[in-house]
Amino acid sequence: MAPIAVGDAIPDGTLAYFDEQDQLQQVSVHSLAAGKKAVLFAVPAPSLRLAASDLKLQRFQLRSNCHVASIFRLKHVPGFIENAELLKSKGVDEILCLSVNDPFVMKAWAKTYPENKHVKFLADGSAKYTHALGLELDLSEKGLGTRSRRFALLVEDLKVKAANIESGGEFTVSGADEILKAL
Repeated sequence: MAPIAVGDAIPDGTLAYFDEQDQLQQVSVHSLAAGKKAVLFAVPAPSLRLAASDLKLQRFQLRSNCHVASIFRLKHVPGFIENAELLKSKGVDEILCLSVNDPFVMKAWAKTYPENKHVKFLADGSAKYTHALGLELDLSEKGLGTRSRRFALLVEDLKVKAANIESGGEFTVSGADEILKAL
């Protein structure tokens, strides 16, 4: 399946999250984005925020087929959290963080950002929604199964206005700053 692109309508799908009362909820993507301006961004897996900050690491390196891909420390999610008010002031109604993981992991990950007031952490446990977007990443050979590619979509009333999709282990086009440029 071809990846979602500018001009496409986002598919509907059901994702999971824990609400403010700590109750597990299921939510339709269309219910979050219909008639609204939304940012949907995804990461392959929750970060090692606590371990990284404890060790004061500046970056992680992943070795794959003799190539080194640097993932600069903790930029993707914090960038959206730090810029949430600015995104909201530019008309963004929803900021949605997606990862192929279970809702319990997403809940724990969200709690590592106590300053967060606007980013919703949504679980795509079986990668069905990620597949519907055409943005799956097969890491089975590395024992990680199916994950999501790193991306950020700017969506207005279910239509993709910007599709910033990373290749490989890069983090160059899917950050909050790139979405701000698109607004």
